[in-house]
This record gives sequence, structure tokens and C-alpha cells, in this order.
Amino acid sequence: MTQPTHIRRVRGSRPRLLDVFSCAGGAGTGYERAGFEVDGVDIADRPNYPFPYHRGDALEYLAALIATGEIRRYAFVHASPPCQDKCALTVGTNRSRGWGGTHVDLVAPTRDLLDRTGLPYIIEQPNGRAKIRKDLTLCGEMFGLGVIRHRNFEVSGWTVNRPAHVPHRGRVRGWRHGEYFDGPYVAAYGNGGGKPTVPELQAAMGITWTDVREELTEAIPPAYGEWIGRAFLASAGTLGAVA
Repeated sequence: MTQPTHIRRVRGSRPRLLDVFSCAGGAGTGYERAGFEVDGVDIADRPNYPFPYHRGDALEYLAALIATGEIRRYAFVHASPPCQDKCALTVGTNRSRGWGGTHVDLVAPTRDLLDRTGLPYIIEQPNGRAKIRKDLTLCGEMFGLGVIRHRNFEVSGWTVNRPAHVPHRGRVRGWRHGEYFDGPYVAAYGNGGGKPTVPELQAAMGITWTDVREELTEAIPPAYGEWIGRAFLASAGTLGAVA
């Protein structure tokens, strides 16, 4: 089992958050803006991740933190397990046409470990068939972003008010079944078919620290993490209540 020794932590007044399956740090950046110190863990090399992070198997690392007691350094955990197995794109066109590979559903084992931490947490997944409670749904239009990017969140160990969904202003720009549509949003997934350029993706998502298309298309807009982080800290009363 990987031992949790690779993240340097500095004591401070801000509560610490563990960003599990951290990717390039879209969610983590939002949580940092909300008032957290953020540590990440991801199995891929993430040189653009803007905070301390451990490269390794996320579930093994989380289990090691629990076993050693180091998990108590944290006040909150955000987890974004890989979504390819149950996301709408995979279970729709891709699966019906036999495209794509075989993906493992990590939501259940992630939840099991998060329950063992005893900490409040949130699990994020896109629209699709992922087996999570949709306690919270956020959309880019709620934050004036250039993407729709619906994301669902299962909330555990705390409560949050669910904001009303804001009507979309139009379509997502790009080709659909041989017809081109214009609209105020860009498609933050895949490549081709009128997909946005990397600078357009950066502007639409509110992400400036990476120019890697794969990282941009997989990221959660920082505005989502910031909204959730502020809601959590407000529910806890003060920073000192969770530090």
C-alpha cells in the first residue's frame, strides 16, 4: 500500500481539503478560492496541478491516509471518480456503436472509503447513469460561463441548499448529425466537430493554468468548487469550526 508521505503540509488557519482524482485542479482551484488549503491525488502525471499533490492510485492513497490516521489533517474531501463507465456519452452513442473501451466504475469503492474517513465529503459525476444521489446539480450558466457542463454531486456529512437551475441562453456551438449550430456555449469534450480551440476552452471554463486539451475537457469549472466550498464553510459556521 502506498504510504502518504509525498505531500508537504504547512500549518495555517485555513482548513485542509483532499482533492481525490484531482486531474488538473479545476475543482481544487475553486476550493482554494473559497478558503481551503488543497492537496490532490491522481494516478496520472499532473505537472499543471497548482497545489501539492501525490501521484498514485487515489483509492490506495486514501486507504493509507485512513490507516495511518493522517486523514484527520483534513476537514473535507472532494472526489471525482472516473466517469467514462456511466457518463451520458459512453452509455449513449459510444456504447450503441461499440466505440470506446471497457471502463471501471469506481463510485462505490470511493464512497466506501469516504464513509470510513468520518469526514464530510462530496462525490462529483456528470449526467448519466452513475449511481450517486443527485443532492446538488450545478450548471455553467449559473456562473455566467461559456459552457453548460452539468455536474451532479452527492453530499454526505453536511447539507446544502440546491439552487434553481438557470434556463440556458441557447445551444452548444458545433456540428450535430451533419448540421452546424451556433450558440453561446462551447462543447468542452472531445475533439473535432466544431469543437473550441484551447484558448476558447480556457476562457469558457475559467481555467488559465493548463493548456492541455484533455485536462480542460475533463475539468470541473473552478466556479463550481468555489460555490461548494463557500457553502460548506458557511454551513460549518466559521473557518475555525473546521480548521
